Amino acid sequence: MPDIHVSAAVIVDDAGRVLVVRKHGTTRFMQPGGKPEPGESAAQTLIRELDEELGLRLAPDDLRPLGTFVSEAANEPGHRVIAEAFAATVDPSAAAVRAEIAELRWIMPSDLATLPLAPLSTEHLLPIAWSSPTAGTGAPAD
Repeated sequence: MPDIHVSAAVIVDDAGRVLVVRKHGTTRFMQPGGKPEPGESAAQTLIRELDEELGLRLAPDDLRPLGTFVSEAANEPGHRVIAEAFAATVDPSAAAVRAEIAELRWIMPSDLATLPLAPLSTEHLLPIAWSSPTAGTGAPAD
């Protein structure tokens, strides 16, 4: 199965909502992020993608590494996604739809049953977001 390498952000607001996005021409929501350009680190990729797609300006110190996660790709059948994930905190009012993003939503666990989500989100990243009250704050989780 071909691999797609990406960087992904787990962004939780003070109300415990998690930011997900849907790209133009797709139906599933996922964590914001994207594919690296040549020579970019995972953190550099995420910082660039968050700025391009949502107008969020973050510095490397704003990101807390969560690990590497593998799931079936949401939008490319027969591929798997390998994601370097990071937690970050942003002002929810600062996020805006830009570039290839069609829609953004701040979701709660109650949205899982009705919102089409990417496997990476449901299998790995949303459970992390909601398992620890400090997942998106940059504070160490217990």
